[in-house]
Amino acid sequence: MDTFEDLKMFGSHLKRLRSSQGLSQEKLAFSVELDRSYISDIERGKRNVSLLNILKLARALEIHPKKLFDYL
Repeated sequence: MDTFEDLKMFGSHLKRLRSSQGLSQEKLAFSVELDRSYISDIERGKRNVSLLNILKLARALEIHPKKLFDYL
């Protein structure tokens, strides 16, 4: 699997997790102190997310960070 495909799959998985909790991109972005467009870019596979932002996202979603990689 190539890197860009991984980014797309990670983003799609994040979107499913966010949506399953009834959170908008805006609400998630606010809770992690990131811009909504950054969340959108992640979900579309346009961003390579840093470890610190992965941890922020997991905390905001109240999940273990490993769950963000359950798409693998």
